[in-house]
Amino acid sequence: MTAMSTPTTAIAPLFAWRDNETTRWRSFFETNPQALDFPAGDGTMDTVRGVVRHIFAVELRYGQRLLGLPVTDWADFRQQSLAELFAIGVEARRMIDEYMASADEASLSGTMTFSTLTAGTITATRRKILVNAVTHGMRHWAQVTTFVRQGGIRAAWPHDLLGVEVGM
Repeated sequence: MTAMSTPTTAIAPLFAWRDNETTRWRSFFETNPQALDFPAGDGTMDTVRGVVRHIFAVELRYGQRLLGLPVTDWADFRQQSLAELFAIGVEARRMIDEYMASADEASLSGTMTFSTLTAGTITATRRKILVNAVTHGMRHWAQVTTFVRQGGIRAAWPHDLLGVEVGM
């Protein structure tokens, strides 16, 4: 590790992508608020709004776990306004970034065991949890891209990591 790097240097570009993509989606929904109510499946993710809420709720719960805080119950996440939805994301990113700023190799390599909604009880390193926080969002933002396209609106910006100006 060089003097300028930290244990989270290698994954920092993924979080830069996350921030860029989230900013673009917020702007998109401010211009196209009707897209939040496009159909997206069933259950709590039956609309685009539900998928966006899911992205941010998962990130928030990861941030809370990483900081050793109580984890928000799934039932507490509701169909919020655009501002309320993205406020969850802002708080989630603040928590994750706070953890990353002070994470050392021992912390990143340490494991956490927790229950998930669909996969049962999981044990993973904090590093894996951080990477999963981003890849989970990537998968669901890709779904959102498809749902809004099916609704007749194109989210016209490069969504891939290669299309974003981040150092790597």
